[in-house]
This record gives sequence, C-alpha cells and structure tokens, in this order.
Amino acid sequence: MALSFPAELRYADSHEYAGPSGAGMRLGISAFAVDQLGDIVFVELPAVGEQLERGNRFGTVESVKAVEEIYAPLSGTVLAVNQAVVDQPELLQQDPYGAGWLLELSATEPQQFDDLLDAASYSAKLAGAA
Repeated sequence: MALSFPAELRYADSHEYAGPSGAGMRLGISAFAVDQLGDIVFVELPAVGEQLERGNRFGTVESVKAVEEIYAPLSGTVLAVNQAVVDQPELLQQDPYGAGWLLELSATEPQQFDDLLDAASYSAKLAGAA
C-alpha cells in the first residue's frame, strides 16, 4: 500500500498530524504510524475539556503487535473526541485522515502548527529512516 501524507496537514516526528478543522485543529496519527502498528484493537483518548501540552502523551493505540503512546503535536484544549474510533479502532486503519481522526483541539499556541513538518519534509524524513 502506498502511504499518503495530505499536504494540508503538518506532521510531528512522533507521527501525529494536525490540520485545520472548523473552529480548531484536528489531530490524528499518520498513515505511516498506522501501517507500522498493524491491526489496531484499542484506542484510548482524553476527555473533552482536557488540556494537552505539546510533546506530552494524550492517549494510546494498541495493536496486536504493540501498545504505542500518542503525543500532542500542539498545546490546547480538547474540543471533541472521535468516539467512533474508540468504538471501532479499525477506522484508524481504514482512513487515518478521514473517519480515523482522533481529537479536535482549540490550540492555545497556534504558531506551534508552523513548527511541524510539512508533508514533503515528513515523507523525506521517513524515506531517510527506511
């Protein structure tokens, strides 16, 4: 499967993404991270209203191979949690940038978005790591 990295999103070194969505930023994990995990069986996410600090853990994704922590690419307040992914973790595998989004966040420091990697830089970083 060819991995895609939508150009409108920005990516963290730890494989989370952020992108504008409505009143805030939508967060998730990249297709690369999903591909590395394999069959995802469980997703743990924070509650609406929780404060996230960039670089700190905000949840976990469990696959048949491993349990991986998810780190916040931006600081802010959780506006929405994708309950569908909690109920059906396979959505994350099927559509990490669409139905498989994880959170919506009201960024407290929107300029942090500009510090993340653009799609080309993220893709190049992954190619160098292969």
